[in-house]
Amino acid sequence: MLKTTMAATWLVTVCGVAASAQTGSAPVPRPFPGSGTSSPSTAGTPPAPQVPGPANPTPTATPTATPLEPPPSSPATLLPTTIPVYPSAEFLESYDAGSGQRYYLYGSNLPYVEVLAFYRNALKNGGRELYKLPAMQQFDLGKFQEDTMAYPPSVVVKDYSSANSSGYLFVSGTTEKRYRTIIQIVPPGPGK
Repeated sequence: MLKTTMAATWLVTVCGVAASAQTGSAPVPRPFPGSGTSSPSTAGTPPAPQVPGPANPTPTATPTATPLEPPPSSPATLLPTTIPVYPSAEFLESYDAGSGQRYYLYGSNLPYVEVLAFYRNALKNGGRELYKLPAMQQFDLGKFQEDTMAYPPSVVVKDYSSANSSGYLFVSGTTEKRYRTIIQIVPPGPGK
């Protein structure tokens, strides 16, 4: 008996919503019988008719997210002038490294060995090899101070053009681009 009553209530509710959807009017909420929610002044009063809204509502402006950091006009504008950036490298993104430091990613479609030769010449040291495959070289820019830095100040050059990779995939919105060589620059923190 209880299942039959619940099924009938559900059927009436669904049919009422479907019928109101077909006629274009919104269903009028009514209190359950015997719930005691109607007051003596409104009991027996028919519900007020619904006034239809405009047929084509005007679109509202949706807020757009603004980037935290607009792309610079040149790759070197975010770094101290003492840190060289490969001339044709494209600025990709910067990240908060913690402890007041940021690290910056740049991409290049020139071969790894050319970018590596530039940094060996510009920084006047050979750096140190981190990995042979994929090739990765690090050039230190200062002493790492564990209590005030999250990352050692450095330039890391990595080869993404190996046989197993088609390049570093960088996605910005709906634009995708691949880079053969990635440069990561970690300048010293503020005041260093």
